[in-house]
Amino acid sequence: MTVHDARPIGAQHPRVRDLLTVRKDASPGRIMVEGSWEHDRLLATKTTIDAFFWCPEASTTNAVHRIAERAAEVYRISEKLLTRLSRKTRSDGLISIARLPVWTPQTFRFTNESLVLVADGVEYAGNLGTLIRTADAANVDCLVLTSRRARPSHPAVYSASRGTVLSTPVVEFDDIASAATWLRGHHFRVHLADPAATGSYRVPQYDGPTAFVVGSEGAGLSREWHEQGFGAVSIPMLGQADSLNVALSAGILLFEARARKEGW
Repeated sequence: MTVHDARPIGAQHPRVRDLLTVRKDASPGRIMVEGSWEHDRLLATKTTIDAFFWCPEASTTNAVHRIAERAAEVYRISEKLLTRLSRKTRSDGLISIARLPVWTPQTFRFTNESLVLVADGVEYAGNLGTLIRTADAANVDCLVLTSRRARPSHPAVYSASRGTVLSTPVVEFDDIASAATWLRGHHFRVHLADPAATGSYRVPQYDGPTAFVVGSEGAGLSREWHEQGFGAVSIPMLGQADSLNVALSAGILLFEARARKEGW
């Protein structure tokens, strides 16, 4: 489609109600994308765009035409409706409903250089997005979710991940035992990130398929992960705080392993 095909719609239109559902993270598999750089990232992928909402009065970017060409449906909305729909304090009039890629555990083939991050019980969408962005930066094969609280479809995940939620494989397991069995089946050496562990993260060689498991912001790792019999590593805490932010911890661990694997 083109912007010339954009249909003017109001607040009661079914697609507007649909967008509000996606905005509330109540439509798994789809995500709300809003903003110029957000759409630049969207257009850099092969992601399906179900619908594009454009406010001409607020938009100054030339990307409008490229977005419209990719979208299955294009709508024109007023500034008043944009204010209701937007998650930004100052919107640039570009909002889309996009479909997240689907990954399954059977998709992957691993090598000795493979690196996997497991996020157990992560509660906050911003932290989940930062974990995805960190996984992308460390060239992680995939992010595994167990005991999921925050969903990849939350709009805050898109911004916190800098759009890498569209390209970083994310898989979810219904229970911890299934995730552990999958990792064992692929011969991963699994390291639990535990501030109480006596072993430093600098000790392992990380010379085979490697997985790190990080826990929730408040409660840490589920007891079920400890019951799987995997070893634990810790990051030395030299100040008053007893732990680090989950995404920062993951970054330290992933880049240590990546450095060993790549011989940096």
